[in-house]
Order: sequence, then structure tokens, then C-alpha cells
Amino acid sequence: MSGAELALRAQTLWDRIMFLVTRNVVIGFARVYFRLTVMGTEKLPDGPFILSPIHRSNLDSPLATAITRKRMRFMGKDSLWRPKATRRFLYAIGGFPVARGSADRESMRTVMAMLANGETVVMFPEGTRCSGPDVWPLFDGPAYVSCRTGLPIVPLGIGGSERAMRRGSKILWPVKIAMIVGDPIPAPVLERGKRAPRSAVKATTERLAEELQVVFDRAQAYVGRPNPPHHADRMAEAVASGE
Repeated sequence: MSGAELALRAQTLWDRIMFLVTRNVVIGFARVYFRLTVMGTEKLPDGPFILSPIHRSNLDSPLATAITRKRMRFMGKDSLWRPKATRRFLYAIGGFPVARGSADRESMRTVMAMLANGETVVMFPEGTRCSGPDVWPLFDGPAYVSCRTGLPIVPLGIGGSERAMRRGSKILWPVKIAMIVGDPIPAPVLERGKRAPRSAVKATTERLAEELQVVFDRAQAYVGRPNPPHHADRMAEAVASGE
């Protein structure tokens, strides 16, 4: 069975048990150790959607499962699937491999097939872990999938995770973490049978960047680490003051 076939197969009883146990342990630990707070879950669509979180820590993927009791599917670098001991576990909790640094068309087809099956997919639009208060330039992946499937993108701001597990560190620091669900971004309305033009994909990515910055700022402020004024804001202030 290929990776795509294994990722798309129906959940077994073992998968369900493994997912529920893992999720409950992770979220229970996070609520105590990180004082995890989740806000805005009432905004989540009833059906499938694309979840696009900010990405500042390896904690972001497991923490994202706190927004819903349903299993979500998430990409992981293909090297994680090489050890046979972890492969079945990662599939059970919703993971599937993607070739890092490439378009990996098979993975994109797998994502769209999962959404067609009624599942929610997590796609980090920054592509990899980043650092700092500003949303980094986004990849068009979530917008492309949204335009192809007609499903909304939900931005997710995560505040505090970068301090809780710094890049390159294996230590978990007991700092407060907050997650804020943003307003869903609807897919562009297209004529029946028409494919979304490149301009529609770009426009959706730009809107996602704006909305993601808003919820990231709010989440950081909630945990007591407000983001400083962003570059665009500083430029506007400089122009207004005549500097």
C-alpha cells in the first residue's frame, strides 16, 4: 500500500483509540503545564475546511488538535515516516508525509482527496517554523487548495509557543499559550466548471496573511507578549509623521 493509499484509508478502531488517547493526553498536559486557552471555536465551519496556523514551534501541530474533537490531517516531513515504529502511529493520529522543499503533487492530491472525504486538513502557510512577530511570506498552498475545492481557510493564531519550545531546543518551558481561531476566509466564487485564475489564488493568500497576523497579534497579547508594531505599520507611521 502506497503512502497516499495508507493516508486515505478509512480509520480503523485502533486508529480511533490511538488518536483519542494521544489527543487527550496532549491537551490535558497543555491545559495544566502551559495553561492553554482556546478562543473562537464557535467560528469553525460545520464541514471540512483548511486550517492555517501560524508556525513558531514544534508544539503547534499537536496543540492545534485542541480546537476540535474531530481528527485533523496534517503534513509532516517525509523523514519522520522512515522508521517503521512511528509510521503507523503518525497515520493513526492524522499525519501524512510530504517531501520537504518540493511541490509534491501527490501530497496536494492527497490533501484534496481528504477534504472531499469530509476531513479537515492542517496546512502551515509559512511552510516551516519561523521566528518573530511578523507573519512571514506565505506559500500559496492553502489558497490553491481552497480555490480548487471551494472550501474555506481558517486562520489560527498561536501565542506563546515559540517561548514554550524554542527552535533547536528540546526543553518545554511552562509559559502560557493561547490559540485564537480567526474568521473563515471563503473560497473565491467562480463560474461553474471554471478554474480559479492565478490572481484569485494570490488574492486569497494576501487575505490569509492579513487575517493570520491579526489573530497572531491577539494571541500574543493575550499571553502577555504583545507583538511590536509591524514593518508596514512603522512605515505608515513614518510617512504620516514626515520622517
